[in-house]
Amino acid sequence: MTLSDSELERYSRQLVMPEWSGEAQERLKRASAIVVGVGALGSPAATYLAAAGVGRIGIVDSDAVELSNLHRQPLHYTPDVGGAKAENAAVKLSFLNPEVQLEPYPVRLEPTNAGPIVAGADVVVDCSDSFATRYLVNDASCAEGVALVEAGVLGLSGLVTSIRPGRSACYRCAFPVEPPEGSVPSCREAGVLGAMAGIVGSIQALEALKLLTGVGEPLLDRILQLDGADLRQTIVATERRAGCPACAAVPAAAESR
Repeated sequence: MTLSDSELERYSRQLVMPEWSGEAQERLKRASAIVVGVGALGSPAATYLAAAGVGRIGIVDSDAVELSNLHRQPLHYTPDVGGAKAENAAVKLSFLNPEVQLEPYPVRLEPTNAGPIVAGADVVVDCSDSFATRYLVNDASCAEGVALVEAGVLGLSGLVTSIRPGRSACYRCAFPVEPPEGSVPSCREAGVLGAMAGIVGSIQALEALKLLTGVGEPLLDRILQLDGADLRQTIVATERRAGCPACAAVPAAAESR
């Protein structure tokens, strides 16, 4: 696979980076990513993955655009209110980079479809806003041996971690038990600042690009906690749990992904 003249021009500013290379760019061109949720985190994450040249991006979101979304979800504009988020995001990203194959999945992620949706992808970027979906995405990614970037944002705080099933701690290793319903306030209840979501979603995109190209050190076995109030950053170490129901039985072959 070679890069066209238009691709060389489009990606020229990352191709000149000493850490980058034509080989890294071609890896992105061959790569497939799934973005779960194109809201506050998914808007910046999907934008930067498409802009960087990831060859195929699947967009999973069953929601419609609401007016209250717009302060933190920059893929969606005022005229888009009422439209399907997945399809609207795919249209916007195709304008940004027509070299990328964009596939909207306007469906809710369920135990019956999570595995087939993530199967065959090189990385999943989980930008969902519920604990139930995060555990579902984690379990499906582990079962399929697909790398995962997990994140959350609320108010002025956020966290990000990267996962290679069979090699690093998964989300269930770090958080074995799902919080009881109602114990953690939702975005609707506690609020979120759009700029903070933009920071966290951008870090998710950066982590996914690291996992896809081998450039840099992804947040494996580490959770990055960000406090937007004073920009304090804390790294929390994690490790695999021998009895983890999601990843303990993942074969060693998954490590090569």
